Amino acid sequence: MASIPESSQFGNNVVIENNVSIGEHVVIGHNSIILEGTTIGDHVHIGCNCVIGVKPSINQRMRKTSKATQLVIEPGTRIGQLVSIYSGTRVGKDVFIGDHASIRENVTIGDESIVGRAAIVELNTIIGKSCTIQTLAYVTGDTTIEDNVFLGPCVSMSNDKYMGAQSYSLKGPYIKKGAKIGNNASLLPGVNIGENTIVGAGSVVTKHLENGIVAVGIPAKKLQS
Repeated sequence: MASIPESSQFGNNVVIENNVSIGEHVVIGHNSIILEGTTIGDHVHIGCNCVIGVKPSINQRMRKTSKATQLVIEPGTRIGQLVSIYSGTRVGKDVFIGDHASIRENVTIGDESIVGRAAIVELNTIIGKSCTIQTLAYVTGDTTIEDNVFLGPCVSMSNDKYMGAQSYSLKGPYIKKGAKIGNNASLLPGVNIGENTIVGAGSVVTKHLENGIVAVGIPAKKLQS
């Protein structure tokens, strides 16, 4: 059975499966579904038409992932409309997730981070505290983002440098704390972005970038002072 306190408020047609734990003063909008194995902390707000705790599925060409179990959403988080969050993920305290966002399995999102409207965060990704991932950004799988990172709208990343043509250990970018990535920039597989480094809008990062620089262009290169 699900554990549901009297202080929680649900809209119409909300579905809550067994083995769900819901904290005090949780609000869930119309037509949302909370799937088995989900834990929702106090004062979490979930919008309408969301699916929370999705179990991942694959076909023969997709890699197998470790079995995802519980989804944990910590207190104070706000989730918009039409959001999907997969099992095996942990969403920290006071996180904001915008409308239409998708968060895959085995993801960690640190406290007070923002995942913008229609942003996608793929599997096996770590996002630190107080990060901002803006509208339509694509965070590929196997990525690490440290604290206080900013990703502008439509930033994209990849984790497969052979685009499926040969066997390769998938590895997304590693973005160190305080880095800022401008609108529509692209980060290729396995690149490191240094602490407090700024990547200009529309740049393509093909190699590691050192700490504290400004890099722009295709390919992205350090601006000379």
